[in-house]
Amino acid sequence: MTERDRHALRRDRDTLVVGPSQARWVDGELLLDIDELTFPRPAYLRGRIRLTPRVANDQALVLDPAGRHRWCALAPCARVQVELEKPRVRWEGEGYLDTNAGDKPLEDGFSGWHWSRASDADGTTVLYDVTPRQGEAYRKTIRFDRQGAVSEAPAPASAPLPTALWGIRRRIPADAPEQARLIETLEDTPFYARSLVDTAVDGRPLRAVHESLDLNRFASAWVKPLLPFRMPRRVTRTG
Repeated sequence: MTERDRHALRRDRDTLVVGPSQARWVDGELLLDIDELTFPRPAYLRGRIRLTPRVANDQALVLDPAGRHRWCALAPCARVQVELEKPRVRWEGEGYLDTNAGDKPLEDGFSGWHWSRASDADGTTVLYDVTPRQGEAYRKTIRFDRQGAVSEAPAPASAPLPTALWGIRRRIPADAPEQARLIETLEDTPFYARSLVDTAVDGRPLRAVHESLDLNRFASAWVKPLLPFRMPRRVTRTG
């Protein structure tokens, strides 16, 4: 999460290099080699993440009425191995890979959204609760099974979750309000919260990685100056 200028960027069909770190496809696996300094507390962050897709997908979801913002779960079901040298951390489990693309800034198209992803033995469920600047708010369930089939349906009403410490309001679709339960807050910022949440949709219990994004907050004058404290900017010196 370090911003760098164009001189630090190289890319081809299978590889993206940003400064000392890179992502590359090798024999159907995505390898992420990380070599960074953390900020604002300086420390080395080095190691490799290996993502092995179980299911591939190229069907994109248009997120706004004007069609300017798109989301695609490239590997909705995947195996992930994390092996870091600094700090020394090893982990292996179910994972996921997606991509977002847009023709305008997110804050121009949306006031915010609540998103979650849960994996189980049958596949992956993604829940979207979106509030665009124009058009009606909507909730959607997207289901990816282990054979690669994709299905969409309206999601049930959203149930409130505890407000984050920075005041970000959280909610998640649930069959009944009492089935939505906050397990842990993983990241808490002035405009974004990431959490671990339990819910149930269509009678299916789900433990989900959940995010709430407040783009009104993100666009506010007091939040913009805070961004460099989490995403420092590096300039590449060229001769």
